[in-house]
Amino acid sequence: MRHGNHPRKFGRPADQRKALLKSLAYSLVVKEKIKTTEAKAKELRPFVEKLITYGKKNTLASRRELNARVGSIAAKKIATKLSPDYMERPGGYTRITKMVRRNSDGAAMAIIEFV
Repeated sequence: MRHGNHPRKFGRPADQRKALLKSLAYSLVVKEKIKTTEAKAKELRPFVEKLITYGKKNTLASRRELNARVGSIAAKKIATKLSPDYMERPGGYTRITKMVRRNSDGAAMAIIEFV
C-alpha cells in the first residue's frame, strides 16, 4: 500500500517543482555541497542519485538524458568527474546532514553533499 508515499509539492505547480529540482540538482553537482531545507534535500536525493546512475552508463543516450535533466555544464561534470568516482558503489551517493532550524520561519535546514 502507498499510504503517505507521495512527492512533496512545496506549494508550487508541477512545472515550478520540476524547475526547482533541476536548479537544486545543478547547484549540488557544480558545488558538490549545498544548504537547503530538509524537505527539499530529501526530495532532491533520489533525483540526483538517478543522475549519477545515468552517468555511470556512459553512453550517448545517457549523456543526452543528463543534458536534458540538468543542463550541459552539470551533465559534463557528472559524466566525467562524479560518475567514475562511484563506479564500484551500488548506490547511496549523497549524504543529508540535519542542521538547526532557520530563525526567520523555523524551517528545518539540512546540508546535502556527495559522499
